[in-house]
Amino acid sequence: MNPDSAVVLGPIARYVGTDTATLWFEMAEASTVTVVTDTGVRAQERTWGLYGHHFALVALEGLPADSTVHYEVFVDERTVWPPQGRRAAIHTVDVHGPVTLAFGSCRRGDNYSKQSLDQIGADALAGLGNALIEQDPGQWPQALLLLGDQVYADDPSPEILERLQERRRSGQGPTSAIGTDADNEICDFEEYSWLYRESWGLEPVRTLMASIPSCMILDDHDLRDDWNSSASWRRDIETRPWWNDRVVGAYSSYWVYQHLGNLSPNELAQDQMYSAVRSAACDAEREKLLADFALRVDRKPEAGRWSFCRDFGDTRLIMIDSRCSRNLDPNNREMVDAKEWAWVRERAMERTPRHLLFGSSLPYLMLPALHHLEQWNEAVAQGSWGRLPAKVAEKMRIGLDLEHWAAFTNSFHDMAALTRELSRGENTPASILWLSGDVHCSYVANADFGVGGRAVPATYQLTMSPFRNPLDLPIRAVNKLAIKRPAARVLSQLARAAHVGPSGVEWEAEAGPWFDNGVMLLTLHGDSARLQVRHANVDDAGKQVLTETATLALA
Repeated sequence: MNPDSAVVLGPIARYVGTDTATLWFEMAEASTVTVVTDTGVRAQERTWGLYGHHFALVALEGLPADSTVHYEVFVDERTVWPPQGRRAAIHTVDVHGPVTLAFGSCRRGDNYSKQSLDQIGADALAGLGNALIEQDPGQWPQALLLLGDQVYADDPSPEILERLQERRRSGQGPTSAIGTDADNEICDFEEYSWLYRESWGLEPVRTLMASIPSCMILDDHDLRDDWNSSASWRRDIETRPWWNDRVVGAYSSYWVYQHLGNLSPNELAQDQMYSAVRSAACDAEREKLLADFALRVDRKPEAGRWSFCRDFGDTRLIMIDSRCSRNLDPNNREMVDAKEWAWVRERAMERTPRHLLFGSSLPYLMLPALHHLEQWNEAVAQGSWGRLPAKVAEKMRIGLDLEHWAAFTNSFHDMAALTRELSRGENTPASILWLSGDVHCSYVANADFGVGGRAVPATYQLTMSPFRNPLDLPIRAVNKLAIKRPAARVLSQLARAAHVGPSGVEWEAEAGPWFDNGVMLLTLHGDSARLQVRHANVDDAGKQVLTETATLALA
């Protein structure tokens, strides 16, 4: 086995703190993975198997703070990473220094052929990776936030689709999707593994992921478009013969490829499912553990938690699962159910960071006109205008993707109330920011929660989407209209006609909208917050690069 074939995917830097780090691997065969750093730290982990795949998450402890740490990866005393002639490194957190977070969402993993670049454009993560190669590690972002739709199970690339169809023809994998509306969609763990390998295995993204720690949260395309939009959507999807297979494949693979790396070494040591999977007697036992968990958490979201919290010095990031943990009861719709919201509140109130960030795949503050449209739609779909309009509104909700925070009025008000409470506290944050994606339209919105006073934090919605999956031109036109004040006034009046009360929050887009593939970089230092907006393109030499579009001082 040569070094290139020993590692199927990875290393992927996941949690990196002041003195600890985790590196994630998928290996070609069962093996012991050893990581050795130039600081003298050495750690190893035996792989554990699922569905013929072999995984390891290696935890490093005792690293020096605010330092570039070079590392090598060995299997049976053979170097398998980095490739010959290169060096691999991570950079630990400086609790007193500036924090820079790169973020965005919605990325197709298609290749970088001329046809692909012409159709869906340059990849912002490839541009970020190329920039990283030329920088000193001390200049790297402290984390890369992947805010949803890391993979598209319901819309695979042409290469994956061809492979999928061949697998179906050969009779391999689950048969539940054959001849159904999901015939050309990803279904089980094996097929999901193709998506992750395609998305994270190409250079320069592979080097980017091996260097910059990443925080990830799921969104609808991890399962299917419009996932958990409404109770009606759930009733319909659960009649599909392939749904249970999709749930098991999606959640099992998400747990392995995305969720585990969101946890610190201490959290991993306390995680019961992680312990059970690692200690299981065989792969079949692990597969059943995760399959049972997947079905359980799909039916009862309170049985698990995908949300997590990370601290970067004086900055706290609360990453909210705004997709799986919903309460879809028509009489009490909530973006996150009561148990999940209690956890979010506790994480927000338990300490006083200088900057408080809420990560949510779905924007808390939509473009104003779209916000009012979603509020109107929810009210009518719940019956404010009678039964027939309710049926029409439900079809609109699914057809137009009207299922963001604005479409869950209870949760929108809960977040506004929490923001006011935080803003009136003794140690008010310098900024409270919402980092989101999903909508394939990027913008910066400045909000006023009606608090008043001299020490009010800066409150902004920062939406960056897509990394690589641009909107069609007609939908871009709708978003350009949605930012206009006349459109917002008309739709606000429509919402009031459906008996929607005022929110007590006012906001407007300060910059954007942008529609090109890109990434945002947020730098927080002391009480200041600065945002850079960069978009991806291909330079004259054919290299994918990032070009700065805007720089904004938020606080």
